[in-house]
Amino acid sequence: MTQQPTPPALASVFAPDGALRASINLGNPILAHRDPASGEPAGVSVDLAREFGRRLGVPVELVAFERAALSVDAVRAERADIGFFAVDPARGEGLRFTAPYVLIEGSYLVPELATVTENDQVDREGTRISVGAGSAYDLFLTREIRHAEVVRMEGAPRALAALRAGEVEVAAGIRQLLEAEAAREAGVRVLPGRFMVIQQAMGVPAGRGAAAQDLLASFVEEMKADGFVADALRRHGVEGASVAPAREISVEAR
Repeated sequence: MTQQPTPPALASVFAPDGALRASINLGNPILAHRDPASGEPAGVSVDLAREFGRRLGVPVELVAFERAALSVDAVRAERADIGFFAVDPARGEGLRFTAPYVLIEGSYLVPELATVTENDQVDREGTRISVGAGSAYDLFLTREIRHAEVVRMEGAPRALAALRAGEVEVAAGIRQLLEAEAAREAGVRVLPGRFMVIQQAMGVPAGRGAAAQDLLASFVEEMKADGFVADALRRHGVEGASVAPAREISVEAR
């Protein structure tokens, strides 16, 4: 696919101060983490941010957050110009999302000796489910759970610790993270299957306008179609995530 040059006026819409500020959520280790050697953010979302900045012809400034909710708020308040979030209706105000570029499973972690064996057994009276506050699975479960109690914690590590401490009966989270926790120490297991598919997309402040939204949407589709996202997942050793299907891109949006 031929890359089209970005008009300078549109580049300035994304980077009004000269640099593209990319909000990076370190709370999702599938997409971002701190490099052990440099301490700088790295990962699939960082690679996408740098490539988008290269296409705009502007430097990229990474603005890292430990939790998804903080990362979302930064873009909504225009303290950052783009971000990488799970699509959810509760996050729609003040933001415009692209189509997803990566799909991730949301699953449950339970004590090894728990009687629960299937996902549909979790939503019962007396069951407490720990979640990272403001995460995609928190927003989803808040809407969908009818009988169990959703217990919000400051980030995924605290939500997992609550399960091991007996403060809750179930922990919800990204499947890869839960599998790593189960492998780290005995006593817990991941329920088979998933309770949701987390759609990871890019987002831009709604006030940047339709042309900016179209350009970002087109960029995401190109990154999926030409293998950039798949290569980034492999390069960073990411398992448990898949590239979202690419969509047709209109000539006007390119």
